[in-house]
Amino acid sequence: MREIFKLSFFLIIFFVSSAYSYSTDLLNIDNNFNYPEEFEEFSGGEGTVKVNNKNSFSLPMKNLRADQKIDFLIGNGLFKREWIPAPSIKTSSDGLGPFFNASSCQGCHIKDGRGHPPNLTLDFDDSISMVFHLSIPPQTEDDVNSLNSYQIKSIDDPMYGGQLSDFAIDDLLPEGQIEINYEFIPLAFDNGTVVKLSKPIYSIKELNYGDLHPNIQISARVAQPMIGLGLIQSIDPNDILANQDPDDENNDSVSGVANIVWDYSSNNTNIGLFGWKAAQPSIRQQSADAFHNDMGLSSAHYPNGSNCTEKQTECNQFENGNDLNNDFELSSGQIDLIEFYSSHLAVPARRDHDNEKVLAGKKIFYESGCTSCHTPKFITAKSNYSSALSEQLIWPYSDFLLHDMGDGLADESNAFKASGREWRTQPLWGIGLTETVNGHTKFLHDGRANNLLEAILWHGGEAESSKQKILKLSVEQVENLIKFIESL
Repeated sequence: MREIFKLSFFLIIFFVSSAYSYSTDLLNIDNNFNYPEEFEEFSGGEGTVKVNNKNSFSLPMKNLRADQKIDFLIGNGLFKREWIPAPSIKTSSDGLGPFFNASSCQGCHIKDGRGHPPNLTLDFDDSISMVFHLSIPPQTEDDVNSLNSYQIKSIDDPMYGGQLSDFAIDDLLPEGQIEINYEFIPLAFDNGTVVKLSKPIYSIKELNYGDLHPNIQISARVAQPMIGLGLIQSIDPNDILANQDPDDENNDSVSGVANIVWDYSSNNTNIGLFGWKAAQPSIRQQSADAFHNDMGLSSAHYPNGSNCTEKQTECNQFENGNDLNNDFELSSGQIDLIEFYSSHLAVPARRDHDNEKVLAGKKIFYESGCTSCHTPKFITAKSNYSSALSEQLIWPYSDFLLHDMGDGLADESNAFKASGREWRTQPLWGIGLTETVNGHTKFLHDGRANNLLEAILWHGGEAESSKQKILKLSVEQVENLIKFIESL
């Protein structure tokens, strides 16, 4: 009986590991839009989950091994953990601040989903899932050399650093408060529909530590969804680089390029994958960066126990959570668990992928040229880190490259190789569940778009040609296009 059980177990394992050995032929685009493509429903490959509720972005990948789910759950606990200031008897969770934007990862990535700009009708600070990045033009030759060698992302404000902190621990004033005003820009379709786009105008009020640099550059960012990050990291970099076309050799007006960023793990440059401007090379570095800049927590990547600038003398007098043995506020083991959790959050399945109107919208999406940036699918490389991420056919609808999106979305702030006009193509998987999970439909890097249609209409630069085609659509065709995107 034991031998029979072993044989059965072996056959099950063999079937599971071989059933999803995808042919690269599946990466070819099927131009027949009368039916869905093979495996199209399963946006996140074998790990896709079929859940349509508030927890749609918070579940482990379906193909995650049972023995690994404990690490996922512990990582989830760390992701939700409320950090507190040091010193504290709870040494495993102290070290918050002195400045911070949130006291937990979940505070920004609500339900592992999308952040939003502050609600201007509220009397209290509702900006917890939006941050202001701060930068200035290079001031010295050393600044220029550091930027040109990609050792730094941008030049920080001398007093306030690279990010405004709108919260602080007790007995310390926060740096300032986000302020947003809007002006409205009408845009008309050929079909007579007029859409008013909301253009944000940013400023900072209640500055508590002096003036900002006279040439300050403010870049607003809302938190991004956490789903599918491990699958993105598992794409062979050569498959991403193969889509580059810096000289637009195919004459489609699209010339994507990879960002080149500094990778602390190798102490060298690497391609950027994560963040609105693809400024982070890995989930681990992205996590360490967020812990330090958003919560003031140190780690091997960011050893300083405080996130104060040199000029903020009062801030630098507060104790931090680094102990006498040079252990950081966030241990390598804790980073491991956060990385594992973030790598294995499942992508939800498509809804209505075989619906007639959804398929009609898909045809419009493809024929309008949207797939020139929003690459539908990849097959991930074989992964030594996790079998759940290995050799999966995935449908992120992104090339993960930088594209010039025009003046309308430009914010003047550079991030390594990315100019103020360039943004990483955002993956679209799960986007139709934003309202279900997060209770809003605010899109783009600063949440300026009130719905998916507005997000499309903000596209310019390399996407201008596609937008002009969409502006010529009938009302029904626009509705079908939105139905397709909502199905992702």
